[in-house]
Amino acid sequence: MHLYLDFNASYFAAFVMGLLSSLHCIGMCGSIIGSLTYSLKPELRNDKLKLFSIVLNYNLGRVFSYTVAGALAGMLETFLSLPLSQGDAHRVLQLLSAIIMAGAGLYIAGWFPRFAYIEKMGSRFWKLIEPFGRRLIPVKNRTQAFLFGMVWGWLPCGLIYTALALAATTGNVIHSSLTMLTFGLGTLPAVMGVGIMTTLLTRLYKSRQLKHLAGTLFIIFALLAAFPWLNPMRVEHITTF
Repeated sequence: MHLYLDFNASYFAAFVMGLLSSLHCIGMCGSIIGSLTYSLKPELRNDKLKLFSIVLNYNLGRVFSYTVAGALAGMLETFLSLPLSQGDAHRVLQLLSAIIMAGAGLYIAGWFPRFAYIEKMGSRFWKLIEPFGRRLIPVKNRTQAFLFGMVWGWLPCGLIYTALALAATTGNVIHSSLTMLTFGLGTLPAVMGVGIMTTLLTRLYKSRQLKHLAGTLFIIFALLAAFPWLNPMRVEHITTF
């Protein structure tokens, strides 16, 4: 059996998804960054260099947690391969990933708001770890900021779950981890830019045309995930069973 793994191992696709997801992150993560910044001591808040290092470490911790979650997602194919063949397990993950990405695209575009219900999947786990984050506030140094970011990275978010669905189809733990790493890096410009480019980011967040464009691109990614042999960016990499 031939498996086309190319699109699903595409870190470029994950990075673009992260950039597009920023339309959602500006609303959710931007308010978190704002609250955290306000809780800092005045000497940290007023020193631009120290403030930048704190915000950077928040986000590095968040991206680290995405990478760990990606590694866990990469193990799904192994478990599915127990009742199914490896080829069938991979195909199931491809189709599931495509469905979730299409739902995310419709959600970003404003055409399917009920997709947000997927965020309930991680609500129980979030209730378990959220108290650890609260104990780190107010943040006093870069280490605390990184640790808080690690907790923040597990905040229930439908678009993170969409990226995880993509990561689960990459074929192994290393690829799935790198997929989530590049997704996280894609979210950095918007989240790090809060407070620096607030006016521009707010305008982008409210742009209906941009949301429609982003949603359409997600749907295209979904189609390429379901039918990866149609991907024009594909570099041949075929595994035979």
